[in-house]
Amino acid sequence: MGANTDDHRLARDLAEGAGRLLLALRDELGARGVEPKELKDEGDRRAHVWLMERLAEARPDDAVLSEEATADEQRESTRLGSSRVWIIDPLDGTREYGEGRDDWAVHVALVVDGVPVAGAVALPAQGVTFDTGGPPAVPDAPGRLRVVVSRTRPPREALAIATAMDAELVEMGSAGAKAMSIIQGRSDLYPHSGGQYEWDSCAPVAVALAAGLCCTRLDGSPLEYNRPNPYLPDLLICRPEHAGAAMAAAAGA
Repeated sequence: MGANTDDHRLARDLAEGAGRLLLALRDELGARGVEPKELKDEGDRRAHVWLMERLAEARPDDAVLSEEATADEQRESTRLGSSRVWIIDPLDGTREYGEGRDDWAVHVALVVDGVPVAGAVALPAQGVTFDTGGPPAVPDAPGRLRVVVSRTRPPREALAIATAMDAELVEMGSAGAKAMSIIQGRSDLYPHSGGQYEWDSCAPVAVALAAGLCCTRLDGSPLEYNRPNPYLPDLLICRPEHAGAAMAAAAGA
């Protein structure tokens, strides 16, 4: 069984609700002069608790995999035996959140038999949410392509893709913000390597696939979710027509 209309709506409602919580918390703690580390830790914790409570109410029979889950909350035997698993990142881009930036996100996705079928990525500080219930249109590519990369350590594959395709580099924070920047018309390719987990990419991939973008590993192999080890180190999100050239450049990096 795949997603239903309520699953798409629930993903959006949950992402937006957690986003509102995080904005209010940042205002509250920021006004008290709380240090960025304490702010981002508290944001992670509160958003996780809120999402877990809402999912327990709305989908009590579904499993959940969250970045912030305790051992009891994400028992491997429970989620691996479930067809329907919600994969969430309560606060993607904690550094950016703590610094008062707008390039952080909330990820909520539903995976059925390993495939992302519903999801939402909220960018609360930008006042926008993208979801699979009403897939957004991706703008046409500009004359010169843009490769979106980390603010700190751009992966060598991304640099190789930018060189091979004569593309500009665009620096940005969270994985969700990077992926959605293609839909926003702010970038064109998002290659990542060097380490991510399923919760980093699942919701962005669900939305990007619904919008018609290509989403694979850097070598073109499929992205698979709800595996025993949630480590998923690399991915490529881009328009289908750019995928071949990007994969070839990444392979030669």
